[in-house]
Amino acid sequence: MSLTPDTRVFPHPFSKEYWRLSAAELKSVRVLVLAALLTALRIAIKSMKIMIGPDLSITFGFLVNSVGSMIYGPVVAILTSAISDTLGAILFPSGTYFFPFIFEEIAGGLLFALFFYRAKLSTPRVIAGRFSVTLICNLLMNPVLLYYYYLFVLGKSYKLLSLPRIIKNLALFPLQCLILVILFNALVPFTNRMGLTHTPQTKLEIRKRDIVWLVILTLASAAFVAGYYWYKGLGA
Repeated sequence: MSLTPDTRVFPHPFSKEYWRLSAAELKSVRVLVLAALLTALRIAIKSMKIMIGPDLSITFGFLVNSVGSMIYGPVVAILTSAISDTLGAILFPSGTYFFPFIFEEIAGGLLFALFFYRAKLSTPRVIAGRFSVTLICNLLMNPVLLYYYYLFVLGKSYKLLSLPRIIKNLALFPLQCLILVILFNALVPFTNRMGLTHTPQTKLEIRKRDIVWLVILTLASAAFVAGYYWYKGLGA
């Protein structure tokens, strides 16, 4: 049996070998130890919220989440996301525990892994990964989960589309992408040398076209929201 590490990268996650290698991370003691450490760090960082309104806060757990997902892939990311959500609710409770929120955590870890694990990292890929989490987890899943949390746990109503929440996510999106680019530039050379990642070491840069994509995605999201409120204002 060859002891040479498998350093393959994949252009997309729709590959049997991609998932086989992801599942194989569960057999690596080093990866499991690192996953446990990153999970603990993620719980600690996520508990440090900057509250800017009811059910509205700024957190930085996505930084640990993205790095961990890049290292150990979607299979371990799903498990660590579930564990971090459960332990976080136990150690740092905030209101009544509502189990379905675990699916938002799992989706975030999974999406980051699908974009970053065994991939040739680029600034557009980082932007796409962050945007997918912002759109699916923050703007779609979270409001729905909060709606049912208010309905079944608190016995109150909750607006599915909250303008302050949407504005917060759209305003933070470009900054979060920039932070991720800086973070990956600093960490990937180190994780590659440790054999934890295998992405080609190319420096991520913010080029004009990347700024254009950031602006387009942000404006497109804002236009969709504005269109919804305009349509709603017509009494439709």
